[in-house]
Amino acid sequence: MGTRYGIGAMHPPLLSLLQSCPLSPKISANTNPNSPRRANSATSFPIAVSIPLRPLLQPRCSAGDGEGTEEQQPSRAKDVLSGMVGDRVEELLRREENRALLDGLEEASRRVDRAREALADIERQEAEALRAKEYIRQLESRESEIAESQRDLLEARAMVEEAQHSLSSNIDENNSGDILAEETDKDVERLESLKAASISSVVGMLASLPISLYQATSFPQLLLHLATVFISCALFGVTFRYAVRRDLDNIQLKTGAPAAFGFVKGLAALEAGKPLELNNDSFIAYSMDGAVYVLENIFIFLSAAIALDFCFKMRLLSPFPIRK
Repeated sequence: MGTRYGIGAMHPPLLSLLQSCPLSPKISANTNPNSPRRANSATSFPIAVSIPLRPLLQPRCSAGDGEGTEEQQPSRAKDVLSGMVGDRVEELLRREENRALLDGLEEASRRVDRAREALADIERQEAEALRAKEYIRQLESRESEIAESQRDLLEARAMVEEAQHSLSSNIDENNSGDILAEETDKDVERLESLKAASISSVVGMLASLPISLYQATSFPQLLLHLATVFISCALFGVTFRYAVRRDLDNIQLKTGAPAAFGFVKGLAALEAGKPLELNNDSFIAYSMDGAVYVLENIFIFLSAAIALDFCFKMRLLSPFPIRK
């Protein structure tokens, strides 16, 4: 009993090898010209291979085989057949007349590998070209964004320059207005200081009139004393206005300023009087005269300070600085 295997549509070089070197006496090639496979394909040669398998597949029964040996017979037959075919094919491939076919197969395989490498290279180049196009597109988009940002920057710069120009114009106008207001304020301050000097000098002169009449021995001496009091009280009025400012409830400041002026003017009058002698009587007399001069001047300047404070509180006179 033999098993037949049909071989069709094989690779032409391998098929020609099989036809040129038959496997067994029972290999037959179907060369019927009326065969439809021959008419349709030039590379398909149906070959029937008949290999007697009875001597190879005879079972070897032993005492312990039984049914397991019968089940393993088909697989053993298949292994034996594949081994025989593989050995036969290797033998055919080792022949010299088949070397050219093998070289052709190897050359074709190398050409296929080179073609695959070329195809892979082309695909890689295409991928790189796509990436380059994408990068160029991104650069173009960024360039457009940069151009738009530059336009926005120029517009913003123009707006800033316009705002600076407008601000400078407003500042100039405000400065001119401030200068005018400052000049006006200075004029008003000068006027208020003049009013304070006038009030202080008049009140001080009236307060010193009894003292001047008591001390003066002649009319020119009386006029000189009144003129000195008038000028001193005028300076005191201006100084008092700038010293007190708007702190009208500060009693120490309002009394300290006339006391300071009184001490200075009284000591100056004492120094201009008779010289001091180095004895007790002269020293006592000199001290009493100095106390009288100081008290007289404190009384005069204190009267002027009271008059100025009254004018401040009655809003007849504005303290420094004037509120707008």
